[in-house]
Amino acid sequence: MQKILIAEDDTELCELFQRVLEKNGYYVKGVLNGKKALEALENDYYDLIISDIMMPVMDGYELVRTLRESGNLVPVMMITAKDAFDDMRLGFLSGTDDFMVKPVNINEMVLRVGALLRRAKMINERRQTIGSTVLECDSLTVTTPSESMVLPQKEFMLLYKMASFPGKIFTRQQLMDEIWGYENESDTHTVDVHIGRLRERFRENEDFKIVTIRGVGYKVVKA
Repeated sequence: MQKILIAEDDTELCELFQRVLEKNGYYVKGVLNGKKALEALENDYYDLIISDIMMPVMDGYELVRTLRESGNLVPVMMITAKDAFDDMRLGFLSGTDDFMVKPVNINEMVLRVGALLRRAKMINERRQTIGSTVLECDSLTVTTPSESMVLPQKEFMLLYKMASFPGKIFTRQQLMDEIWGYENESDTHTVDVHIGRLRERFRENEDFKIVTIRGVGYKVVKA
């Protein structure tokens, strides 16, 4: 049974999420803030976290940043009353995988949870599919209905990282740190060069495109 951790200081809302998710076959634990969430993660494994942003003691941004800085890649869905783009941007830049705005459509939340868990499973299997395009980590191969090509390692990992989270914005620095390493001395222009090469390789691809977010970074979106 897949396990979900909810960090939400509104106890009624937390209990509602818990009831709905349990009815859909998940084991669910609720805590009241980010600090309690970290403590829960020290004692047990969870497949996914649902977190509010505005919480006492430790908010959702700090929770996600702490997880990512420690190397924990558990999928995180943020749920908040705020709907400003800047709040959503900060959520994604902190390492959030998905974002929903209150009042939450419960049925949509269940669908999003399922999608995040399936995506995480594919990442763990080192294989990613977008439409009819298949990315195979072990061989650095991208296969489409018309061809199969082996990419240089950095190009492949850059594409694979973004394709694993369609719609998620990655900053240039995030991509540099995760693909080239935190101690690499190259500047972020390296990312731009590799993105340009990927765009050229897949300019005819009908399954996805790489979008520039001005002043922020890049994301892969399904076509």
